[in-house]
Amino acid sequence: MSDLQQKTRTPNRVGARALAVAATVAAAALVWLVGEPLLGNDLVVEQPGQAPLDLSLASFVIITLGASLAGWAVLALLEKITRYGRRIWTGLAVAVVLVSFLPFLSAQMTTGSAVVLGVVHLVVGAVLVPLLLRVPRGSDEA
Repeated sequence: MSDLQQKTRTPNRVGARALAVAATVAAAALVWLVGEPLLGNDLVVEQPGQAPLDLSLASFVIITLGASLAGWAVLALLEKITRYGRRIWTGLAVAVVLVSFLPFLSAQMTTGSAVVLGVVHLVVGAVLVPLLLRVPRGSDEA
């Protein structure tokens, strides 16, 4: 098989993973759009000893983008240093999603806000984890 045929059949790992990050950010933004303006939940979170934090669409996008890029970086590193990188990363990703619920124990927010934030945590994990892992091992390096 020629190099050209091989490249057209093998997805570009960077492109596929960038799309995974973009899809994750879009999914989080969609949850915010449904949760705040459509359903009318004022997404304000109060932590003890801190000023109330109003979670805007921009904050959802920035936080999700940062977390997604960090996840991608950790996956790429683990793939380079161990042959079990994907398995290790999957376990870490699931653990991060579970740990991300810990602030709910001390934060004060309305029930609607808690539901929207809980849904976004689950949606980000449900979109990012399988999409980042979807890229085959033999794909272009990234």
